[in-house]
Amino acid sequence: MTGGQVQSSVQTTVRVVIEGRVQGVWYRGWTVDNARTRGLSGWVRNRRDGSVEAVFSGPEDKVADMMQACENGPPAARVDAVTRHAARPGAPETGFTQRPTE
Repeated sequence: MTGGQVQSSVQTTVRVVIEGRVQGVWYRGWTVDNARTRGLSGWVRNRRDGSVEAVFSGPEDKVADMMQACENGPPAARVDAVTRHAARPGAPETGFTQRPTE
């Protein structure tokens, strides 16, 4: 075995809700850029209650890294909480997209 970082081959899907000052601060665009950089599939959208909801699907270590990044978000954001929920069953996403507010 050689030195270096080993990537996880275990795939996972999680749904997260991010609360705080996360709307009107480019949080969704930041999420799309960061999820795509990590090679994740899924989506992100604003919610009417002022939070942001996202689904991340991909290698377990990349999903965990993205969730950790969500705790800070873009520079103008103030994140109060990132809550992980069970992902809803359904067809796997292809790519990472921004969805309309729900």
